[in-house]
Amino acid sequence: MSEIRAHFALQLDGFELDASFIAPAVGVTALFGPSGSGKTTLLRCIAGLERATGMLSMNGEVWQDDTIFVPTHKRPLGFVFQEASLFPHLSVRVNLEYGYKRIPPASRRVQLDQVVEWLGLSRLIERGDPAKLSGGERQRVAIGRALLTSPRILLMDEPLSALDTTSKQEILPYLERLHRELEIPVLYVSHALDEVARLADHLVLLQQGRVIASGALGETLARLDLPTAHFDDAGVVIEAAVAQQDETYHLTRLDFAGGSLWVGKVKQPLGSRVRARVLARDVSIALRQSHGTSITNILAARIVEIRDEGSDKVMVRMTVGESYVLMSRITRRSRDLLGLTVGMEVFAQVKSVALMS
Repeated sequence: MSEIRAHFALQLDGFELDASFIAPAVGVTALFGPSGSGKTTLLRCIAGLERATGMLSMNGEVWQDDTIFVPTHKRPLGFVFQEASLFPHLSVRVNLEYGYKRIPPASRRVQLDQVVEWLGLSRLIERGDPAKLSGGERQRVAIGRALLTSPRILLMDEPLSALDTTSKQEILPYLERLHRELEIPVLYVSHALDEVARLADHLVLLQQGRVIASGALGETLARLDLPTAHFDDAGVVIEAAVAQQDETYHLTRLDFAGGSLWVGKVKQPLGSRVRARVLARDVSIALRQSHGTSITNILAARIVEIRDEGSDKVMVRMTVGESYVLMSRITRRSRDLLGLTVGMEVFAQVKSVALMS
């Protein structure tokens, strides 16, 4: 049974957690929600750092229930905190080896050279003073230290929140590589939707200590009944393949089950899988396919839901192909002028596509 099952109930000063979810024991599951929604508390419960009533099982192995409580030091997990918290008196190499040397050689599933390669640490490993590393470098070392304990699950509590924009951009490609390379599940806490869209496969959405939705990232982000649909950067994630390189205009064509999208040129070879994000504010709707326009990404679509957003806007949910969804945020006036209704065949005009990986 390859899944994570969790339920925790906890009463703290002025806050109550009562959260349940089931997530796949593979890939990245994001625990997402606003500050104060209970993300970090839930993660600490999973780690055993916060004692709560409830249950937790990992691939059928019970770590906590009414009669069992496996203490943190006996749970095969790695934990990466907001702050890197490296040992300041130890070199980068010794920081990395701290947990590694405590794992019996026969139980080591992750090797030092693997971590150095995945996280780009070859130039840093012989550095003697971790305090002189950049924020992004320190966090990469902290992630490497956690991985070298050969955990069966990696917990990450807003690992980018203490970094400046430059450091975040520096470390994100390494997190994406871990996403591809790791064979263990990752629970990733974040309140930044762009991080979640870039890294996660599964989404657990929290609000005021409760799980209000849980599911595959693409499906959950496309739900209009959830708070994420009302964010300014609401949108969908599309998994696509690099299909064509246009050297004349420095563009790349991405193919997916719902059609094709042209984006700025990417370096990945033909056939590579990439992740693209299309924001609702960057999608307009037409009743007929237009040819006299600067918008080149125009997809046949079918309206499946329309939901009011305040007094002046509406969100339109459309299917593209058999399995993909686009969202469009337009004015109520535009909806009425076009006569948009559920079931109509329309054309989605995608003005911008953000390549996530």
